[in-house]
Parts: sequence; C-alpha cells; structure tokens
Amino acid sequence: MATTVWQIPKASVKNLNKHAALDLIRFAPGGISRIELSRQIGLTRAAVTSIVGDLIEARLVREANGQHSGGRKPINLEINPDFGRVLGIDIGSTHVTVVLANGLAQVLNEVNAPLDITQGPEICLPQVVQVINTWLPNTGTGLSEILAAAVDVPGPVVSDAGKVGAPPIMPGWDNFPIRDWLEERLGCPVSLGNDAEFGALGEWAFGAGRGEKNLAYIKVGTGVGAGLLLDGQIYRGTTGSAGEIGHITLVEDGPICTCGNHGCLEALAGGRSLALRAREGISKGRRTSLAEIWPANSIIAKDVIAAARRGDLFCQQLVIDSGYHLGTAIASLVNLINPDIVVIGGGVAQLGDLLLDPIRQTVKQRSLKVSWQAVRISAAILGRRSSAMGAVVQALSMSLHQIAQV
Repeated sequence: MATTVWQIPKASVKNLNKHAALDLIRFAPGGISRIELSRQIGLTRAAVTSIVGDLIEARLVREANGQHSGGRKPINLEINPDFGRVLGIDIGSTHVTVVLANGLAQVLNEVNAPLDITQGPEICLPQVVQVINTWLPNTGTGLSEILAAAVDVPGPVVSDAGKVGAPPIMPGWDNFPIRDWLEERLGCPVSLGNDAEFGALGEWAFGAGRGEKNLAYIKVGTGVGAGLLLDGQIYRGTTGSAGEIGHITLVEDGPICTCGNHGCLEALAGGRSLALRAREGISKGRRTSLAEIWPANSIIAKDVIAAARRGDLFCQQLVIDSGYHLGTAIASLVNLINPDIVVIGGGVAQLGDLLLDPIRQTVKQRSLKVSWQAVRISAAILGRRSSAMGAVVQALSMSLHQIAQV
C-alpha cells in the first residue's frame, strides 16, 4: 500500500517565510542586511532576495543605510513607516488611552480620557469610539486610513472569541463580543488582549525587557495582573486566564477580594487596596495629609501615590507594605518560571524604588538563590504606555502579516 506524503504548497511556505522575515526586520535595531536575514532565517540568498522583493513591492519594507565602521555602507532593510497607521487602545479601570502609530511603531499622537469600567460595555465602548472619532481627525488621519487596531482590557481574555471570561473588576463584560463590536464601529480588524499581556509585549519590544526571551510584566494598577512571555512567546494558558497573579491567596482569611475570595494579592497590594487602607488609617487617627480630603471615602489610589511622593510617611508605608506583598507573590513566580527580568508597571509602579526596593528584598529572601541571582527587577521604561505600545505591536503584526499574505 502506497504511503501518502503530504506536502505544504510552495505558496504557503513562502508566506510563512515572509512572516518570519518581517518579524526579524521589525525587531532588528537599526535594520538588518539581506545576508544576515538569510543567515537567521536559514534560507538561500536567492530565496531571501525573492521574499524581500515582494515585501518592498508591497511597500511593507524599504532599504536604508545601516551602521558601519568604515568603507561602503551596508544596505539594511527596515519596515516602511509609511505603509499605514494603526491604533493601540488601552482600556483601564478608570481610563482609556489611544495611541496612533506608524509602521515603525513611532507614536504620532495620543489621547487620554477618563472611563469607569464598572459601567459595563454598553456605556464604556461607545465612549471609547467617541473619543477616537473626536480626536483622530485632529491628527490629520481619517478612520478609513487605520489598517488595524488592538485593544487591551484588565481581565482574562478568550482571544479566539474576542471576549473576556468572568473578569473580576469588569462587571457586566462577561462574554460581551468586544472585538466584533469594535470592528463594526472602527471599520478595521481588531485584536483583543489582556492589559498585562500587552504590557509584557510593549516592554519586550521597546522597553526594559527588550530582546529578553523570558519576561514577566506585573501591572499594579487598580488590580494586579501578570503578562508572561516565555521562550519569546506570550503565554495565555488554556482559557486565556494565565497570569492572574492578583488572585493568588497570600493571607488566609485576609481582606475580601473582587473575585470573592479572601487574602488575594490584589486585595493586599492593588490600587483599590491602597485607597481602602488609607481610609481605614484616617478613621483610626493616623497622621497623614490625606486627612484633609473630605469625605474620606472619596480618597483613591492616585491620592495615596501623590501623598507618598510628597513625603507623607503614612502613605509611603502603605506603598512599602504593598511592595512586600508583591515581592512574596513574585518570588513564587520567579521560582516557577525562572524569568530573565520582571518588569513592574501600572500606575502604582510610578513610585519607583519606594515600591521596587521591598519587592527586590522580598524576592531575594523568598526565592531560590539560583533564580534570584539570574533575574532583574525593573520599573517599566514605557511607564503608563506599556500596554498601549504592546497593543500597537499587536496591531502592526496583524496588519503587516495580512498584507504580506496577499
């Protein structure tokens, strides 16, 4: 009986190689030469010449002068910044940030607006679209010029379905068709992701973890989440809920969390926890400048962070305590996945070493020596833009590969 040998069509192989070439060109600092591209991708120079010719013809790639130490300048390849425009949309618990970027992921314009995610998708998503429709024309770019958009949310995402599944801090969003709803209003392909995952992607591409193969991005905002990049790939898990570090139990019978359990990291170290502990301290007569805010129940995490920056000792201690709790959870993560770097991002992380020092100290005390000696713990270089820039990376990847497929 004859054995059937299945072969991948040549056109499919070439498209796969195009995608591999695009990714190498995109993330090579200063561009990459045809010779180096041939070496890294494992193809003959003739095959690379054919692929590059297609990419240049499609206006995805252009030639540029590379770096040199003398003699003839090498001709490097880089992404054509003018091949199109994309949007990176970061939807947080209390804000929305939209970034307009070109083909090189250079930020052309940006807008920020308040948003209350607890109001649900029927209210929040129209607000997001209104922000875009009001702001985008002022940038000189029409909505019809947007090739793709990527949006992140602070909850576990089922990527294939374009929805979130049972998000603890997003009441009313469970199973809402976020991706499809936005695609219909924006008129372009939309990719949906988790905010911490996109934060990891942004810091890997342009920030503190640039080029690292194993990276954990911890977003400390209203909630706490982790984005995991393992062996160069974002790890989402079976249902998209990988990285929910905020719901690791640290204190049995501790304060109640938004997920319904007690003593979760998020209930001990997140922004909502910072505000709650500040209010409790004021009710017990603790000396703090926050006591001037009335009513006390209006105090939010931003108030605590601002006071800590001004030198308020009570607020600084609240941040330090959060750092120790975060360090305990991160130590387990360091032992479990052995990353090259842990990047701390989100609004609370803007306090720098006041938060990072107790994290580093606790990780050193609570993780294996072989693991903590190999890991760096750094603040996010991109700051509040980490997730939005990760969304830009995702949107560009989607649009580049779609065009290259043609």
